[in-house]
Amino acid sequence: MQILDQRNCVLCGMSGNQNLCESCEIHLPRLPDHHCPVCFWPVPTAEICGSCLSNPPAFTRTIAALQYAFPVDALIHSLKYQTNLAIAPILAKLLIDQLNTLTALPDIIIPMPLHPIRLRERSFNQAMEISRYIAKQMQITLLPNICDRIKHTPPQTGLPWKARQKNIRQAFSCTIDLSGKHIALVDDVMTTGATLNELAKVLRKQGASEISNWVIARTLPEINQANPQMLK
Repeated sequence: MQILDQRNCVLCGMSGNQNLCESCEIHLPRLPDHHCPVCFWPVPTAEICGSCLSNPPAFTRTIAALQYAFPVDALIHSLKYQTNLAIAPILAKLLIDQLNTLTALPDIIIPMPLHPIRLRERSFNQAMEISRYIAKQMQITLLPNICDRIKHTPPQTGLPWKARQKNIRQAFSCTIDLSGKHIALVDDVMTTGATLNELAKVLRKQGASEISNWVIARTLPEINQANPQMLK
């Protein structure tokens, strides 16, 4: 009889053969079935939302695993700020569960780059750790060093929408030829989409034909009634 490695669930602590027990996984905060395929904003039908129609982002689509709410936010926080690298493959697997239905895979995975100052502070890039697992499991080429974050910006958290756009403007560079390539951008959280969109703009200039956002969690704040056409 094969003896399974005993692990504890990262959420409830129950021992078993999984890092996330079935009961806890079932109760993770899910995203709505009906959403914009481009930005993943909730809509009554699975059609492109008005914001993406009137102000199309540089990326083609967004695939997210979960809603950015408890306990997913706590798991991501533990990875990013408590250097709990064992969380990365757990989060990556949750995203892979959503990606397994894809009929066409991207040519390249690019993790969201960190500025060298932020990388020295944190000592690792959480998007890179997540990407590493996804690339290996799905057998997709991982190119973590073809894009650079050349502008050291304050964290986007807490900034209003317009400030986020200004904060991240011209923050990335890329010099490699990506003509005709389908790129998957991997990040932990998508809030307004400003950061992903800014990097996607750079990749478009390098010839990328398709850009998919692959994110662990998508925030779903209240709709800004003052600006319903905002890029979310």
